[in-house]
Amino acid sequence: MKQLETARNWLASQKPEMVRLETLLTSIPAMAPESGGEGELKKCEALTEWLRSKGFTAFERFDAPDARVPSGIRPNLVATIPGADDSRTVWIMTHMDVVPPGDLGKWETDPWKVVEKDGRVYGRGVEDNQQGLVGSAFAALAFLENGIVPAYTVKLLFVADEEVGSTFGIQYLLNAHKLFRPEDIIVIPDGGDDKGSTIEIAEKNLLWLRFETRGKQTHGSRPDQGANAHLAACDLALRLNGLEEFFGERNDLFEPNRSTFQPTKKEANVPNINTIPGEDVLCMDCRILPTYSLAVVRKEVERIAREVEAKHGVTVRWTEEQTVESRATPVDAPVVKALGASIKAVYGVDYRPIGIGGGTVGAYLRNAGFDAVVWSKMDETAHQPNEYCVLDNLVGDASVMAALMLGMGVPPKA
Repeated sequence: MKQLETARNWLASQKPEMVRLETLLTSIPAMAPESGGEGELKKCEALTEWLRSKGFTAFERFDAPDARVPSGIRPNLVATIPGADDSRTVWIMTHMDVVPPGDLGKWETDPWKVVEKDGRVYGRGVEDNQQGLVGSAFAALAFLENGIVPAYTVKLLFVADEEVGSTFGIQYLLNAHKLFRPEDIIVIPDGGDDKGSTIEIAEKNLLWLRFETRGKQTHGSRPDQGANAHLAACDLALRLNGLEEFFGERNDLFEPNRSTFQPTKKEANVPNINTIPGEDVLCMDCRILPTYSLAVVRKEVERIAREVEAKHGVTVRWTEEQTVESRATPVDAPVVKALGASIKAVYGVDYRPIGIGGGTVGAYLRNAGFDAVVWSKMDETAHQPNEYCVLDNLVGDASVMAALMLGMGVPPKA
Protein backbone atom coordinates (compact mmCIF):
# COMPACT_ATOMS: atom_id res chain seq x y z
CA MET A 1 0.00 0.00 0.00
CA LYS A 2 1.69 3.17 -1.27
CA GLN A 3 0.08 5.43 1.34
CA LEU A 4 1.41 3.26 4.17
CA GLU A 5 4.89 3.33 2.63
CA THR A 6 4.70 7.13 2.45
CA ALA A 7 3.59 7.38 6.08
CA ARG A 8 6.29 4.95 7.27
CA ASN A 9 9.06 6.77 5.44
CA TRP A 10 7.94 10.08 6.91
CA LEU A 11 7.69 8.63 10.42
CA ALA A 12 11.20 7.18 10.18
CA SER A 13 12.48 10.73 9.63
CA GLN A 14 10.72 12.09 12.70
CA LYS A 15 12.77 10.61 15.56
CA PRO A 16 14.25 13.99 16.57
CA GLU A 17 10.78 15.56 16.68
CA MET A 18 9.45 12.62 18.65
CA VAL A 19 12.22 13.09 21.21
CA ARG A 20 11.33 16.79 21.45
CA LEU A 21 7.70 15.97 22.22
CA GLU A 22 8.74 13.33 24.76
CA THR A 23 10.99 15.96 26.36
CA LEU A 24 8.19 18.52 26.55
CA LEU A 25 5.66 16.12 28.06
CA THR A 26 8.10 14.61 30.57
CA SER A 27 9.01 18.07 31.87
CA ILE A 28 5.44 18.49 33.15
CA PRO A 29 4.83 16.03 36.04
CA ALA A 30 1.18 15.15 35.54
CA MET A 31 0.50 13.24 38.74
CA ALA A 32 -2.80 12.63 40.47
CA PRO A 33 -3.54 14.29 43.82
CA GLU A 34 -3.26 10.85 45.44
CA SER A 35 0.40 11.00 44.42
CA GLY A 36 0.89 14.58 45.58
CA GLY A 37 0.37 16.07 42.11
CA GLU A 38 -1.81 18.74 40.55
CA GLY A 39 -3.39 16.61 37.83
CA GLU A 40 -3.00 16.76 34.07
CA LEU A 41 -4.15 20.26 33.04
CA LYS A 42 -0.73 21.82 32.37
CA LYS A 43 0.34 18.80 30.37
CA CYS A 44 -2.95 18.78 28.47
CA GLU A 45 -2.58 22.45 27.58
CA ALA A 46 1.01 21.94 26.41
CA LEU A 47 -0.05 18.95 24.31
CA THR A 48 -2.94 20.92 22.78
CA GLU A 49 -0.64 23.80 21.88
CA TRP A 50 1.82 21.38 20.26
CA LEU A 51 -0.91 19.64 18.27
CA ARG A 52 -2.32 22.97 17.14
CA SER A 53 1.13 24.12 16.01
CA LYS A 54 1.38 21.01 13.82
CA GLY A 55 -1.90 21.61 12.02
CA PHE A 56 -4.51 19.83 14.13
CA THR A 57 -7.66 21.94 14.23
CA ALA A 58 -10.51 19.85 15.68
CA PHE A 59 -10.40 19.55 19.47
CA GLU A 60 -12.88 18.71 22.20
CA ARG A 61 -12.25 18.86 25.95
CA PHE A 62 -14.24 16.92 28.50
CA ASP A 63 -13.29 18.19 31.95
CA ALA A 64 -14.13 16.06 34.97
CA PRO A 65 -14.64 18.17 38.13
CA ASP A 66 -12.12 17.45 40.88
CA ALA A 67 -11.90 19.90 43.78
CA ARG A 68 -8.67 18.31 45.04
CA VAL A 69 -6.51 19.85 42.28
CA PRO A 70 -5.75 23.61 41.94
CA SER A 71 -7.55 23.91 38.60
CA GLY A 72 -10.61 22.07 39.89
CA ILE A 73 -10.69 19.87 36.77
CA ARG A 74 -9.14 16.75 35.27
CA PRO A 75 -9.04 17.22 31.46
CA ASN A 76 -9.78 14.62 28.80
CA LEU A 77 -8.82 15.73 25.29
CA VAL A 78 -9.99 14.50 21.87
CA ALA A 79 -8.24 15.48 18.62
CA THR A 80 -10.02 14.49 15.40
CA ILE A 81 -8.94 13.94 11.79
CA PRO A 82 -11.92 13.43 9.44
CA GLY A 83 -11.77 10.25 7.36
CA ALA A 84 -13.22 9.12 4.06
CA ASP A 85 -15.87 7.16 5.97
CA ASP A 86 -17.44 8.47 9.18
CA SER A 87 -19.63 5.44 9.82
CA ARG A 88 -17.07 4.14 12.30
CA THR A 89 -14.20 5.76 14.19
CA VAL A 90 -10.66 4.56 14.80
CA TRP A 91 -9.86 5.54 18.39
CA ILE A 92 -6.32 5.57 19.77
CA MET A 93 -6.57 6.07 23.51
CA THR A 94 -3.65 7.02 25.74
CA HIS A 95 -3.31 8.60 29.17
CA MET A 96 -1.57 11.80 30.22
CA ASP A 97 -0.95 11.05 33.90
CA VAL A 98 2.18 9.39 35.24
CA VAL A 99 3.24 7.76 38.49
CA PRO A 100 5.76 9.35 40.89
CA PRO A 101 9.44 8.62 40.23
CA GLY A 102 9.93 6.83 43.55
CA ASP A 103 13.38 6.64 45.11
CA LEU A 104 15.44 9.24 43.23
CA GLY A 105 18.62 7.49 44.36
CA LYS A 106 17.77 4.63 42.01
CA TRP A 107 17.60 6.90 38.98
CA GLU A 108 20.72 7.51 36.90
CA THR A 109 19.17 10.66 35.42
CA ASP A 110 16.68 13.34 36.43
CA PRO A 111 13.30 11.59 35.92
CA TRP A 112 11.70 14.83 34.68
CA LYS A 113 14.37 15.57 32.05
CA VAL A 114 14.55 13.30 29.02
CA VAL A 115 17.97 11.86 28.24
CA GLU A 116 18.58 10.20 24.85
CA LYS A 117 21.15 7.42 24.85
CA ASP A 118 21.80 4.30 22.76
CA GLY A 119 18.55 4.48 20.84
CA ARG A 120 16.44 5.06 23.94
CA VAL A 121 14.98 8.00 25.81
CA TYR A 122 14.92 7.90 29.61
CA GLY A 123 12.50 9.65 31.97
CA ARG A 124 9.33 9.18 33.96
CA GLY A 125 6.45 8.55 31.61
CA VAL A 126 8.44 8.15 28.38
CA GLU A 127 7.07 4.61 27.94
CA ASP A 128 3.99 4.74 30.19
CA ASN A 129 2.15 6.15 28.38
CA GLN A 130 4.01 8.66 26.24
CA GLN A 131 5.27 6.02 23.81
CA GLY A 132 1.67 5.39 22.82
CA LEU A 133 0.69 9.04 23.13
CA VAL A 134 3.54 10.39 21.01
CA GLY A 135 3.19 7.50 18.57
CA SER A 136 -0.51 8.18 18.04
CA ALA A 137 0.09 11.91 17.57
CA PHE A 138 2.77 11.32 14.93
CA ALA A 139 0.76 8.59 13.19
CA ALA A 140 -2.06 11.09 12.72
CA LEU A 141 0.39 13.84 11.83
CA ALA A 142 1.75 11.65 9.02
CA PHE A 143 -1.64 12.01 7.35
CA LEU A 144 -1.74 15.78 7.74
CA GLU A 145 1.83 16.27 6.54
CA ASN A 146 1.46 14.02 3.49
CA GLY A 147 -2.07 14.90 2.41
CA ILE A 148 -3.42 11.42 3.14
CA VAL A 149 -7.06 10.94 4.12
CA PRO A 150 -7.68 8.17 6.70
CA ALA A 151 -10.04 5.39 5.68
CA TYR A 152 -12.18 6.16 8.72
CA THR A 153 -12.40 9.18 10.99
CA VAL A 154 -9.55 9.11 13.50
CA LYS A 155 -9.90 10.32 17.06
CA LEU A 156 -6.96 10.57 19.44
CA LEU A 157 -8.21 10.38 23.01
CA PHE A 158 -5.88 11.57 25.77
CA VAL A 159 -7.39 10.74 29.17
CA ALA A 160 -6.74 11.68 32.77
CA ASP A 161 -6.46 9.58 35.91
CA GLU A 162 -5.50 6.20 34.44
CA GLU A 163 -2.89 5.45 37.10
CA VAL A 164 -5.19 5.64 40.12
CA GLY A 165 -8.55 4.29 39.02
CA SER A 166 -9.80 6.27 35.99
CA THR A 167 -12.63 7.91 37.95
CA PHE A 168 -11.87 11.25 36.27
CA GLY A 169 -10.83 9.68 32.97
CA ILE A 170 -12.52 6.91 31.01
CA GLN A 171 -15.09 6.20 33.72
CA TYR A 172 -16.18 9.84 33.65
CA LEU A 173 -16.37 9.82 29.85
CA LEU A 174 -18.43 6.63 29.74
CA ASN A 175 -20.82 7.88 32.42
CA ALA A 176 -21.23 11.50 31.30
CA HIS A 177 -20.74 11.43 27.50
CA LYS A 178 -21.64 9.24 24.53
CA LEU A 179 -18.42 9.15 22.54
CA PHE A 180 -18.17 5.56 21.32
CA ARG A 181 -20.17 3.33 19.00
CA PRO A 182 -20.18 -0.49 19.01
CA GLU A 183 -18.68 -0.60 15.52
CA ASP A 184 -15.71 1.63 16.44
CA ILE A 185 -12.13 0.38 16.43
CA ILE A 186 -10.57 1.10 19.85
CA VAL A 187 -6.87 0.53 20.51
CA ILE A 188 -5.03 1.36 23.74
CA PRO A 189 -1.23 1.36 23.16
CA ASP A 190 -0.33 0.87 26.81
CA GLY A 191 1.09 -2.62 27.26
CA GLY A 192 2.69 -5.40 25.32
CA ASP A 193 5.89 -7.34 24.72
CA ASP A 194 9.27 -6.82 23.09
CA LYS A 195 8.14 -8.40 19.80
CA GLY A 196 4.88 -6.47 19.47
CA SER A 197 2.96 -9.69 18.89
CA THR A 198 0.58 -9.89 21.84
CA ILE A 199 -2.85 -8.26 21.72
CA GLU A 200 -4.50 -8.09 25.14
CA ILE A 201 -8.19 -8.89 24.81
CA ALA A 202 -9.12 -9.89 28.36
CA GLU A 203 -8.28 -9.18 31.99
CA LYS A 204 -8.71 -11.09 35.16
CA ASN A 205 -11.36 -9.77 37.49
CA LEU A 206 -9.73 -7.61 40.15
CA LEU A 207 -10.60 -7.64 43.85
CA TRP A 208 -8.51 -5.79 46.44
CA LEU A 209 -9.62 -6.55 50.00
CA ARG A 210 -8.77 -5.01 53.36
CA PHE A 211 -9.56 -7.08 56.46
CA GLU A 212 -9.81 -5.76 60.02
CA THR A 213 -9.65 -8.52 62.62
CA ARG A 214 -10.61 -7.62 66.20
CA GLY A 215 -9.98 -9.85 69.18
CA LYS A 216 -8.83 -9.12 72.75
CA GLN A 217 -5.40 -7.81 73.67
CA THR A 218 -3.58 -9.48 76.53
CA HIS A 219 -0.11 -10.28 77.90
CA GLY A 220 2.03 -12.58 75.77
CA SER A 221 2.25 -15.08 78.63
CA ARG A 222 -1.56 -15.43 78.91
CA PRO A 223 -2.98 -16.03 75.42
CA ASP A 224 -5.79 -17.93 77.15
CA GLN A 225 -7.12 -14.60 78.47
CA GLY A 226 -7.27 -12.91 75.07
CA ALA A 227 -8.17 -13.50 71.47
CA ASN A 228 -5.14 -13.19 69.17
CA ALA A 229 -6.24 -11.05 66.24
CA HIS A 230 -2.92 -11.54 64.46
CA LEU A 231 -3.15 -15.33 64.68
CA ALA A 232 -6.70 -15.18 63.35
CA ALA A 233 -5.57 -12.94 60.50
CA CYS A 234 -2.80 -15.39 59.59
CA ASP A 235 -5.33 -18.20 59.49
CA LEU A 236 -7.61 -16.00 57.39
CA ALA A 237 -4.82 -15.24 54.90
CA LEU A 238 -3.96 -18.92 54.49
CA ARG A 239 -7.58 -19.93 54.00
CA LEU A 240 -8.13 -17.17 51.44
CA ASN A 241 -4.97 -18.21 49.63
CA GLY A 242 -6.51 -21.68 49.44
CA LEU A 243 -9.18 -20.26 47.15
CA GLU A 244 -6.59 -20.60 44.39
CA GLU A 245 -7.39 -24.32 44.46
CA PHE A 246 -11.10 -23.86 45.16
CA PHE A 247 -11.44 -21.72 42.02
CA GLY A 248 -9.25 -24.16 40.17
CA GLU A 249 -9.97 -23.63 36.48
CA ARG A 250 -7.00 -22.98 34.20
CA ASN A 251 -6.93 -20.71 31.14
CA ASP A 252 -3.77 -20.51 29.06
CA LEU A 253 -4.81 -17.12 27.67
CA PHE A 254 -3.42 -15.77 30.95
CA GLU A 255 -0.07 -15.96 32.74
CA PRO A 256 -0.24 -17.37 35.34
CA ASN A 257 -3.10 -19.43 33.97
CA ARG A 258 -5.04 -19.56 37.25
CA SER A 259 -6.84 -17.30 39.68
CA THR A 260 -4.59 -15.87 42.39
CA PHE A 261 -5.47 -14.86 45.98
CA GLN A 262 -2.38 -13.33 47.55
CA PRO A 263 -1.90 -11.66 50.96
CA THR A 264 0.04 -8.43 50.45
CA LYS A 265 0.02 -5.38 52.70
CA LYS A 266 0.24 -5.90 56.48
CA GLU A 267 -0.36 -2.99 58.85
CA ALA A 268 1.43 -2.68 62.19
CA ASN A 269 -0.41 -3.93 65.28
CA VAL A 270 1.31 -3.88 68.69
CA PRO A 271 4.73 -2.24 69.14
CA ASN A 272 6.24 -4.88 71.43
CA ILE A 273 6.81 -8.63 71.23
CA ASN A 274 5.19 -9.67 74.51
CA THR A 275 1.67 -8.45 73.80
CA ILE A 276 -1.05 -10.49 72.13
CA PRO A 277 -2.60 -8.11 69.58
CA GLY A 278 -6.29 -7.35 69.83
CA GLU A 279 -6.46 -5.75 66.39
CA ASP A 280 -4.87 -6.66 63.09
CA VAL A 281 -5.16 -5.47 59.47
CA LEU A 282 -4.12 -7.29 56.32
CA CYS A 283 -4.85 -6.87 52.63
CA MET A 284 -5.36 -9.32 49.78
CA ASP A 285 -4.77 -8.85 46.05
CA CYS A 286 -7.07 -11.22 44.16
CA ARG A 287 -6.88 -11.69 40.37
CA ILE A 288 -9.66 -14.00 39.24
CA LEU A 289 -10.25 -15.66 35.89
CA PRO A 290 -13.30 -14.15 34.15
CA THR A 291 -14.98 -17.56 34.41
CA TYR A 292 -15.81 -16.71 38.01
CA SER A 293 -17.99 -13.74 38.91
CA LEU A 294 -17.01 -11.52 41.80
CA ALA A 295 -20.37 -12.34 43.39
CA VAL A 296 -19.33 -15.99 43.68
CA VAL A 297 -15.94 -15.00 45.09
CA ARG A 298 -17.50 -12.67 47.66
CA LYS A 299 -19.69 -15.50 48.89
CA GLU A 300 -16.64 -17.66 49.59
CA VAL A 301 -14.76 -14.81 51.27
CA GLU A 302 -17.73 -14.25 53.56
CA ARG A 303 -17.90 -17.96 54.41
CA ILE A 304 -14.20 -18.09 55.31
CA ALA A 305 -14.41 -14.92 57.41
CA ARG A 306 -17.24 -16.41 59.47
CA GLU A 307 -15.29 -19.66 59.98
CA VAL A 308 -12.27 -17.73 61.25
CA GLU A 309 -14.48 -15.76 63.64
CA ALA A 310 -15.93 -18.94 65.09
CA LYS A 311 -12.56 -20.65 65.51
CA HIS A 312 -10.63 -17.75 67.08
CA GLY A 313 -13.29 -15.79 68.94
CA VAL A 314 -12.69 -12.65 66.88
CA THR A 315 -14.69 -10.45 64.55
CA VAL A 316 -13.66 -9.95 60.94
CA ARG A 317 -14.81 -6.99 58.86
CA TRP A 318 -13.69 -6.39 55.31
CA THR A 319 -13.89 -3.67 52.70
CA GLU A 320 -13.23 -3.67 48.97
CA GLU A 321 -10.48 -1.19 48.14
CA GLN A 322 -10.81 -1.71 44.38
CA THR A 323 -12.91 -3.94 42.14
CA VAL A 324 -12.98 -4.41 38.38
CA GLU A 325 -15.00 -7.07 36.61
CA SER A 326 -14.39 -7.26 32.89
CA ARG A 327 -15.79 -9.11 29.91
CA ALA A 328 -13.41 -10.12 27.12
CA THR A 329 -13.13 -8.74 23.61
CA PRO A 330 -13.86 -11.67 21.23
CA VAL A 331 -10.79 -13.08 19.50
CA ASP A 332 -12.48 -12.52 16.12
CA ALA A 333 -13.61 -8.95 16.81
CA PRO A 334 -12.92 -6.46 13.98
CA VAL A 335 -10.44 -4.53 16.15
CA VAL A 336 -8.39 -7.69 16.76
CA LYS A 337 -8.29 -8.59 13.06
CA ALA A 338 -7.46 -5.06 11.99
CA LEU A 339 -4.71 -4.56 14.53
CA GLY A 340 -3.30 -8.02 13.76
CA ALA A 341 -3.08 -7.18 10.05
CA SER A 342 -1.40 -3.85 10.82
CA ILE A 343 1.16 -5.52 13.11
CA LYS A 344 1.96 -8.05 10.40
CA ALA A 345 2.41 -5.32 7.79
CA VAL A 346 4.84 -3.30 9.91
CA TYR A 347 6.63 -5.74 12.23
CA GLY A 348 6.26 -8.91 10.17
CA VAL A 349 5.04 -10.99 13.11
CA ASP A 350 1.81 -12.90 13.68
CA TYR A 351 -0.30 -11.64 16.54
CA ARG A 352 -1.31 -13.68 19.55
CA PRO A 353 -4.36 -12.80 21.71
CA ILE A 354 -3.68 -12.89 25.45
CA GLY A 355 -5.26 -12.09 28.79
CA ILE A 356 -3.51 -10.29 31.63
CA GLY A 357 -3.72 -10.17 35.40
CA GLY A 358 -3.26 -6.41 35.65
CA GLY A 359 -5.97 -3.86 35.08
CA THR A 360 -6.22 -1.41 32.17
CA VAL A 361 -8.77 1.12 31.00
CA GLY A 362 -9.82 -1.48 28.45
CA ALA A 363 -11.92 -3.19 31.11
CA TYR A 364 -14.21 -0.17 31.48
CA LEU A 365 -14.76 0.03 27.74
CA ARG A 366 -15.46 -3.69 27.42
CA ASN A 367 -17.93 -3.61 30.30
CA ALA A 368 -19.73 -0.74 28.56
CA GLY A 369 -20.13 -2.89 25.45
CA PHE A 370 -17.21 -1.69 23.34
CA ASP A 371 -14.57 -4.07 22.01
CA ALA A 372 -11.17 -2.67 22.97
CA VAL A 373 -7.66 -4.07 22.87
CA VAL A 374 -4.37 -3.14 24.51
CA TRP A 375 -1.17 -3.42 22.50
CA SER A 376 2.33 -2.02 22.00
CA LYS A 377 5.87 -3.14 21.31
CA MET A 378 7.80 -2.31 24.45
CA ASP A 379 10.26 -3.52 27.06
CA GLU A 380 7.72 -2.72 29.81
CA THR A 381 9.81 -0.48 32.05
CA ALA A 382 6.71 1.33 33.34
CA HIS A 383 6.81 2.47 36.99
CA GLN A 384 10.47 1.45 37.29
CA PRO A 385 13.50 3.64 38.02
CA ASN A 386 15.22 4.61 34.75
CA GLU A 387 12.06 4.06 32.74
CA TYR A 388 12.87 4.17 29.03
CA CYS A 389 11.30 4.05 25.59
CA VAL A 390 13.03 2.41 22.61
CA LEU A 391 12.87 4.92 19.76
CA ASP A 392 12.60 2.25 17.08
CA ASN A 393 9.56 0.88 18.91
CA LEU A 394 8.05 4.37 19.02
CA VAL A 395 8.45 4.76 15.25
CA GLY A 396 7.26 1.21 14.62
CA ASP A 397 4.17 1.58 16.81
CA ALA A 398 3.31 4.85 15.08
CA SER A 399 3.55 2.99 11.76
CA VAL A 400 1.21 0.27 13.01
CA MET A 401 -1.27 2.93 14.09
CA ALA A 402 -0.98 4.58 10.67
CA ALA A 403 -1.77 1.25 9.00
CA LEU A 404 -4.80 0.91 11.24
CA MET A 405 -5.93 4.43 10.32
CA LEU A 406 -5.69 3.46 6.64
CA GLY A 407 -8.21 0.71 7.35
CA MET A 408 -5.83 -2.21 6.96
CA GLY A 409 -7.56 -5.44 7.90
CA VAL A 410 -10.76 -3.70 9.01
CA PRO A 411 -13.61 -6.02 7.95
CA PRO A 412 -16.78 -4.47 6.52
CA LYS A 413 -19.54 -3.77 9.00
CA ALA A 414 -22.10 -6.52 9.37
